[in-house]
Amino acid sequence: MIQVGDIIPDGTLQIVPYTPNEDLKACPMPQAYKVHQQLKGKKAVIFAIPGPFTPACSETHVPGFLNAHDALKAKGVDSVICLSVTDGFVMNAFGKVSGVQDKILMAGDGSATFTKALGLDQDLTKNNMGVRAKRFAIVLDDLKVTYVGVEQVRGVTVSGADAVLAKL
Repeated sequence: MIQVGDIIPDGTLQIVPYTPNEDLKACPMPQAYKVHQQLKGKKAVIFAIPGPFTPACSETHVPGFLNAHDALKAKGVDSVICLSVTDGFVMNAFGKVSGVQDKILMAGDGSATFTKALGLDQDLTKNNMGVRAKRFAIVLDDLKVTYVGVEQVRGVTVSGADAVLAKL
């Protein structure tokens, strides 16, 4: 599992850049987001949700980071990325419904390649959900991990915006 002091593994995620007034039904093609290329020299937060449109993700985790946007920026965070093991199309739709606009980058890791490289995947096959990301938050400074919070039980505590802000 990724730890404080590690360099984040490189990987390619799928994103759809924010477009104001884009219709919810629009399906623009996701684009490659190369982690090292995009985050080198930056302070970033990557938080992962097990599933878009699920209760804790929709009601607590994403809204917490959206509400903390200004406080995160004030602490020097350049990018906030919401990661889930799904495709970029779903993450784009989830971002639109959640109202994140350009404040949170909604990124899909469809095959869980990046999530597995972090050692933060979980097998939820018994729940008919397949392989998913654990609920976590990672803070990066020039690709170096400065904080890792992985939830051990249901809910949003160590992976939430308040916990991340306390570590910045």
